[in-house]
Amino acid sequence: MENYVEQGVTLAMAYLPKVLLAIVFLWVGWWAIKKVLGLTDLAMSKKDVEPSLRGFLTSVLGALLKVALVISVATMVGIEMTAFIAVLGAAGLAVGMALSGTLQNFAGGVIILLFKPYKVGDVIEAQGFIGSVSDIQIFVTILKTPDNKTIIIPNAPLSTGSLVNYSIEKTRRVDFVFGIGYGDDIDEARAVIQGIVDADERVMSDPEPFIKVGELADSSVNFTVRLWVNSEDYWGVHFDTIEAVKKSFDSKGVSIPFPQQDVYLHKVENQ
Repeated sequence: MENYVEQGVTLAMAYLPKVLLAIVFLWVGWWAIKKVLGLTDLAMSKKDVEPSLRGFLTSVLGALLKVALVISVATMVGIEMTAFIAVLGAAGLAVGMALSGTLQNFAGGVIILLFKPYKVGDVIEAQGFIGSVSDIQIFVTILKTPDNKTIIIPNAPLSTGSLVNYSIEKTRRVDFVFGIGYGDDIDEARAVIQGIVDADERVMSDPEPFIKVGELADSSVNFTVRLWVNSEDYWGVHFDTIEAVKKSFDSKGVSIPFPQQDVYLHKVENQ
């Protein structure tokens, strides 16, 4: 019995200082992690990082720091962590391989939220789809099409592939091609188009509207028309100008050629 007591006292004298030191280290480390996470969140807030990304990154950083703290404390009290770390690493590798696609989408979401090639409300074209960005999540981006369809696109291809952002610039150019017949007066047709452009207050005067004969096609003389407008006026100017040109051409007697095909019938008499 005395031997057991002596062994207990010896173990207590050997491990008690380590345990006490580990407890103090654990408490100080936990307090330091909270401070680090708070400063990290504040720094990301000043950099205008998306709130959803801030919360996720803060959680991931907190989990990594806490795991490192627990391993350090366990090592301080003499617990052998080599085998545990090896098993944890193997498990992490297996999970990482199984979730490789998901992790790629997560990395793509982080890149998108950090570098902001587009934001909520922008109209983009990517991966064969065109729509307005309604939500940017960690793994996917959600688009709304003009006919109110919901398109969900993984973030990995969006972060590495090409995309067109129609909303990032304040102004856009509207391009038209209007054809008239070879028998029509070019100057009169140009004056008709010029009058329509001048009457539309949405069309900018600088850069100056471009109205020139661009092509002598098979059955028409084609005018190339290029107008600069504010981005929000693009589609309005596009549709209104086409309609106004058609009505004005009709009223002025300017023809708009259309495809025609002549069919000749030959009567063959029986011999």
